[in-house]
Amino acid sequence: VPSALCCPSRASILTGKYPHNHHVVNNTLEGNCSSKLWQKIQEPYTFPALLKAMCGYQTFFAGKYLNEYGAEDAGGVGHVPPGWSFWYALEKNSKYYNYTLSVNGKARKHGENYSVDYLTDVLANMSLDFLEYKSNFEPFFMMISTPAPHSPWTPAPQYSKSFQNVSAPRNSNFNIHGKNKHWLIRQAKTPMTNSSIQFLDDAYRKRWQTLLSVDDLIEKVVKKLELNGELDNTYIFYTSDNGFHTGQFSLPIDKRQLYEFDIKVPLLVRGPGVKPNQTNKMLVANIDLGPTILDIAGYDLNKTQMDGMSLLPLLRGDKNVTWRSDFLVEYQGEGYNGSDPTCPGLGPGVTHCFPDCVCEDSYNNTYACVRTLSTSWDLQYCEFDDREVFVEVYNLTADPHQINNIAKTIDQEILEKMNYRLMMLQSCSGATCRTPGVFDPG
Repeated sequence: VPSALCCPSRASILTGKYPHNHHVVNNTLEGNCSSKLWQKIQEPYTFPALLKAMCGYQTFFAGKYLNEYGAEDAGGVGHVPPGWSFWYALEKNSKYYNYTLSVNGKARKHGENYSVDYLTDVLANMSLDFLEYKSNFEPFFMMISTPAPHSPWTPAPQYSKSFQNVSAPRNSNFNIHGKNKHWLIRQAKTPMTNSSIQFLDDAYRKRWQTLLSVDDLIEKVVKKLELNGELDNTYIFYTSDNGFHTGQFSLPIDKRQLYEFDIKVPLLVRGPGVKPNQTNKMLVANIDLGPTILDIAGYDLNKTQMDGMSLLPLLRGDKNVTWRSDFLVEYQGEGYNGSDPTCPGLGPGVTHCFPDCVCEDSYNNTYACVRTLSTSWDLQYCEFDDREVFVEVYNLTADPHQINNIAKTIDQEILEKMNYRLMMLQSCSGATCRTPGVFDPG
């Protein structure tokens, strides 16, 4: 994902654009998350809007849309974005019980009775209803957007005892000091307190528990498609909006960082022409989902302003596909003007602080990176917009867990090329975002 935070990432999925082109920078209305400006400038051109208006699709949305969706200052739950024939969207951010859904623009409140209110199951039932009653004369697109495994990590009661022996992965970057990294990582306490470790292990276990209900949802939807005789003619994409860290470099739990554990998400695809059990190593980003789905629907991608590329040639296993060798990762740090009362020593501008004063974000946690992957390179180059103009560079072939920042030892010529490529990508738009990177041997 080009930005490891819910709202910017979801906006990238919907628009097929990098954050610097859709201008959603964080999860607040001020950060353009579901704001009036977003509704006016970006929403009419999302890929579902094009699917419905230009390709004759019936479209269905259920679940979490954008974190500030339903905010009164942005039209409340009465606002139904263009492009959706059936709209069941969660007001605001992730919940499992005691939430409000916008049902085609009308508020429907839910309580805390498992059998009728547990959100993952409610989304499953709405999806099955759509598949049962939709028109058979138009193609269909569904976006089922479960908040799980987002906090507050409330599992279904039957799964609350699952995975008792599971704990967060102990990779080589777990609970170590992030030396030679930007100051926000350097401020983390190493080793972490026992309470922090217990907290992140509990969170990890609960996340897995909540995903068991997502597994149930997927099984029901796939079985229903099979029963309807539509499975062989339907593409299914399974992915997420951002990664998550649990203890890497002694950061307890969050996302927003530039490292693989935050920017890398699963992507599984099945459908017509996709051979089973194959893995593709090409660099794919969430900005590619919209173009891919429009391509499947037969829409001319040259008519869009999207930055992403259609994966269809990769999915079909076409030979001689020219593909990108790099993409952009960008994030605008979020912080409060005041000092965090629990962590006065860190000064103003920090946010999302834990009890032991490990803060997960700040104003100057603002960075842009080139992540490059080709036959000869697997590198990441990042620049911070802070007083130090801090640079981090990782060779992921030698150092997959990004422990050693090689910015000071790497060949100067490579640094200059990466810096130049970063400037190009930060100002790219549409087709200029899809040019092969400087390291492409071809």
